[in-house]
Amino acid sequence: MRIQLLLLGKTRRPEMCALLDDYVKRISRYCPIEIMEVRDADAALKKLDADRAATAILLDAGGRTIDSNAFARWLGELRDRGTRQIIFVCGNAGGFPESLRARVPQKLSLSTMTLSHELARVVLAEQLYRAFAILSGSPYPK
Repeated sequence: MRIQLLLLGKTRRPEMCALLDDYVKRISRYCPIEIMEVRDADAALKKLDADRAATAILLDAGGRTIDSNAFARWLGELRDRGTRQIIFVCGNAGGFPESLRARVPQKLSLSTMTLSHELARVVLAEQLYRAFAILSGSPYPK
C-alpha cells in the first residue's frame, strides 16, 4: 500500500514542515508515502483523475469522525484487502471548492475542533504513524 498526502498550497511555517517531515520519515518505515503540494483545487482534481484507482479521502470538518484505534483498523483493512494507493486530500486556508467535494465522496474529520490547515496536515501524519504503530504492536500509541 502507498500513501499520498495531496496538499493544496504549501506548508509554509518551518516548525510545521519539520514535524510533517519527521512523521513522514517514520511512516516510510511501514509503507511508501509521498507528499505532493499542488497549487489549487484544479491541480488536485487533475491528480485525482490521473489516479482513479486510488482510494481518495478528503479531510473535512464535516466528515466522519473516528478514534485512533478505529482509524488503524480501517487502514489495516484497506491494506489487507490489497488497496494499492490511498490519497488524503488536505485543503488550504480557503477550504475546498464544491467540485473537489463532489469528486471525493469519502470525508474524514480529524477533530470536532477547527484546526489550521497546516496543523491538520501534521495531525493527519501523526495519526497515520500512530495507526501503523497500533497495527504493528509498537509501544508508541500507549
